[in-house]
Amino acid sequence: MRVYLSAAKRQGLLPYAIAALTAISLAVIAIILINSAFASAESGDSRGALEMTDRQKMVTIYDEGRERTITTKANTVEEALKAARIDVASSDEVEPARQEAISSSHFTIDVRRSHPVVIEDGGVRRQVLTTQQNAKEIAKDANVELHDEDEATVNTSSDMNSVLENGAAAVLKINRATQVEVTLYGKPKTMYTRAKTVGEFLKEKQIHLGKDDTLSVDEKTPITAQMKFEIWRNGKQTISEEKEVDFTTEQEKDPNKETSFKEVKTPGEKGKKTVTYEVEMRNGKEVSRKEIQSVVTKEPKKQIEIIGTKKASPSYSGGGSKSEWLAASGIAQSDWGYADWLVQKESGWNPNAVNKSSGACGLAQALPCSKVPGGGGHDPVSSLKWMDSYVKGRYGGWAGAVEHSKSRGWY
Repeated sequence: MRVYLSAAKRQGLLPYAIAALTAISLAVIAIILINSAFASAESGDSRGALEMTDRQKMVTIYDEGRERTITTKANTVEEALKAARIDVASSDEVEPARQEAISSSHFTIDVRRSHPVVIEDGGVRRQVLTTQQNAKEIAKDANVELHDEDEATVNTSSDMNSVLENGAAAVLKINRATQVEVTLYGKPKTMYTRAKTVGEFLKEKQIHLGKDDTLSVDEKTPITAQMKFEIWRNGKQTISEEKEVDFTTEQEKDPNKETSFKEVKTPGEKGKKTVTYEVEMRNGKEVSRKEIQSVVTKEPKKQIEIIGTKKASPSYSGGGSKSEWLAASGIAQSDWGYADWLVQKESGWNPNAVNKSSGACGLAQALPCSKVPGGGGHDPVSSLKWMDSYVKGRYGGWAGAVEHSKSRGWY
């Protein structure tokens, strides 16, 4: 059956039809634009990546089992946590890292809260903050070394005073294994055990004694801390030992330093080598040993030393006083006060003074001593004559040299 509408009615419905078609068109365009934007962001389009900082992102935060989702324009994990008003302590762990950029429109942050744990390790008791729950992971986080034979358990603290005072409800208790020193077929080893006797130790470590093997103690011997025992095999066998390799020393000669001078320029380091021997055993005792191989596993580092080769100037033993030396040097008496101050500071008026690090010598502390003619640097009169010429040529006189020394610490 067909229904016919009058022209008037059709004209009255036309605006509604146009409006409906317009709404549908706008919806389709919006969907296309949204899909295009998401596709651009997910495909790594560079412009989309730049615009990511200006867009709202959906960030889900897991905080110790609690889930919270926010929409934010935050650019980093730390900014997102602040936007969510979630306080994170420095000892808490955040994954990804706090400065990590929020790189997608849907982002997840995991917060692991730290908590106090009391560690009881023998007679030592201390408290740490950790985000770990497992005993071995807590120990690792606290830089506590555990051996495979040690027992470590996490329990709830029974000391309510400690819980109230320190907030530590968990206790990591470490029961240490016993350390023993065993020479196993010629090779010393440090081992750990929970066995009570040597026989139980052999079973624990799956050490099976052969007919030619010798045990230095009875299997019923109780295990004690730091005890030592040996297992040998009678007959000829090979054993390996690690030994140090001495370093060599190379000397560099310095003609500007006196023969008494010696300084290490580059410290030496010992190397290591593995030496293999053929050993013959009888009744648990070594009767012969022969080296059959030696392999350097770490090369030694050469030590380099600097030694002086310049012959020392003859020491002064002629006597005299500073006033006599000043008069003999020809220094103007008006400058004696300045000269006295400067020489006292440099050498304490000791003609044989020598600076061990630099080699400067004499009253003037000339460097090198060979600068001073006539007495090799130690003769007081020769030293003062050279000093008088030096300060006049460089500072215009003794007053200028003293002023420079006071301001700089040297002349």
